Amino acid sequence: MVRNKGARFASLVAVGALAFGALAACGGSDSAGGSDGDTGSGGGKADGKVGVILPDTTTSPRWEANDRPSLEAAFKAAGVDYDIQNAGGDTAKFGQLCDSMISGGVTVLMIVNLDSESGKACLSKATDAGVQSIDYDRLTLGGGASYYVSFDNVEVGKLMGTGLQACLDEAGKTKANIIYINGDPNDNNAALFKSGYEEALKPKIDSGDYTLVGDQSGFWDATKAGDAYEQLYTQNKGKIDGVVSANDTMAGGIIARMKDNGTAGTVPVTGQDASTEGLQNILAGNQCGTVYKNTDLEAKTASDLAIALINGDTDAAAALATGSVKDTETGKDVPSALAVPVWITKDKVQSVIDDGFASAADICVDEFAKDCTAAGIK
Repeated sequence: MVRNKGARFASLVAVGALAFGALAACGGSDSAGGSDGDTGSGGGKADGKVGVILPDTTTSPRWEANDRPSLEAAFKAAGVDYDIQNAGGDTAKFGQLCDSMISGGVTVLMIVNLDSESGKACLSKATDAGVQSIDYDRLTLGGGASYYVSFDNVEVGKLMGTGLQACLDEAGKTKANIIYINGDPNDNNAALFKSGYEEALKPKIDSGDYTLVGDQSGFWDATKAGDAYEQLYTQNKGKIDGVVSANDTMAGGIIARMKDNGTAGTVPVTGQDASTEGLQNILAGNQCGTVYKNTDLEAKTASDLAIALINGDTDAAAALATGSVKDTETGKDVPSALAVPVWITKDKVQSVIDDGFASAADICVDEFAKDCTAAGIK
C-alpha cells in the first residue's frame, strides 16, 4: 500500500522543519510540458516565485520519480508559485533554463548542477540579478549559493561502506578483495560519498582483512559502470568479493555483468537512491543494500527555505539552515540543512514502501512477485 503524497506532506508540514533542523545540527496544476517542465501556484500565500532546475533523467530515476513530485507537493502546500524544469543532462539547456528563469523574474533559484562550471555560471548570474539561490542536493563548488539543502553525503558513503562490511560478514567473508565503482568525478557529491566509504572501510583495509583491488568511476551510468566492473573482474581473474557501487543505477549495470559471469547474488553490491530497480535487486538477493534518502524531507525543507527567502525572513531561514558545509574551492562555509540517510536491506524494503517513496505495485512485478511474497511485501 502506498500512502497519498498529500497526506504525507500534511504530517511533514508539522514536523519537517523541526526534524531537518535537528538533523542538520549533528502550486497548482501541471503544465503541458509534463516531465520537461511544470509550473503552478498553490494559492498565492507567498509573493514570489521559485525556479527549479533538475539535472537529467538518466543518472538516477529519483529526479523525476521522487524529487519533482516532492517539490511540487511542498510548493503547493506552501502556496508558492513555481517553475520546475529538467536540463536533460545538457549543459547548454541548463544555461538556457537558468537565463529564462532569471529573466522571467524568479525570486529564488534552486538548482541541481550538472557540473560545478555550468552551475557556477548560473549562480553568478542569479547573484548579479539579485536572485537568492539554493543548491539542492549537490553543492556547486565556487558557486556561492545562498544556501544548501541536501543529505549528509559523507554519511551516505559511510552507510555503503559499513553496509558492504555487514554483507561480507553475513557471507562469512573475513578476507575479501573489494572494488569501488564511484560516481561522476565532476559531481562534488561523488567525492563526498567516496570519502565516506573510504573512511568506513579503512580499518578493514589497514588491517589487511580487505584488499582494494580496483577503484574506477562509473559516471552514474549503468553501462559505464558495468564496463568498469567487467574490466576489473578480468584484471583480477574473477577474484572480487565485494563491490561498493555509489548508486542503484550503476549497481544495475554491474549486476547485469555479474549475471553474465555467474556471480550475481554471491558478490555483495551496494547502491543508493532506493530506486525501484535497486529495491528489486535487493529482494532478489543480487544487491546487498541501498541508501534511502527521503526526498520529501529534502523538498519540504527546500520549500520552507525558499518561502523564508521570498518573505525576507532571515530568522526562519537561519532556523532551517542550522548547519554548514565548506565549499572546498572558496573555503567558505555555506549555510546548510542536511538530513540523515538510512541503509536499507531486504528486511527494511517495506519501510520505504510505507513512506510512499516506492510502490509495491511497481516493485512486485514479473519475476520479482515471488521475491516480494517471500519478503512479506504488501
